[in-house]
Amino acid sequence: MFASRAQHIQEVILPGLDAGQIVLCDRFTDSSEAYQGGGRKLGSKPVLELHRVLCGDLKPDLTILMDSDVDASVQRARRRNLARSATDSDEGRFEKENRAFFTRVRNTYLEIAKREPERVAVIDARGTPDRTHAKILQTVLAKIGAQGGSRKAQHAR
Repeated sequence: MFASRAQHIQEVILPGLDAGQIVLCDRFTDSSEAYQGGGRKLGSKPVLELHRVLCGDLKPDLTILMDSDVDASVQRARRRNLARSATDSDEGRFEKENRAFFTRVRNTYLEIAKREPERVAVIDARGTPDRTHAKILQTVLAKIGAQGGSRKAQHAR
């Protein structure tokens, strides 16, 4: 995962940031820390060390953590994966895990948010999709405004 992420940083993320673009990713190191570090009980320290070494410790300016009930989230993911053919994605391997696994994943995400509240915005995703979307939009617009409305993200190499 980290080899792919490092390549993605070099080929897509940094060139986009250098061009003054806003770059969106659906997953980044927080996902590895939550799923491998928390869910698979590897611990956060080795995941964060791999990130530091292979990804130059690059972090997003904003991470949206959509928090929801573990059971509801797993049921939604299982329904989504049933609708896909087996060749579309291998995400289904996670939905085969038990409730304890997903509770550890959620708890790790919440620990990350507590550790980095200036970067991670926890959005209650238990409401309607429209309500969740409105909360996300409000959070993103506030973050962009707090950065002076500039589309050029700050990053260090």
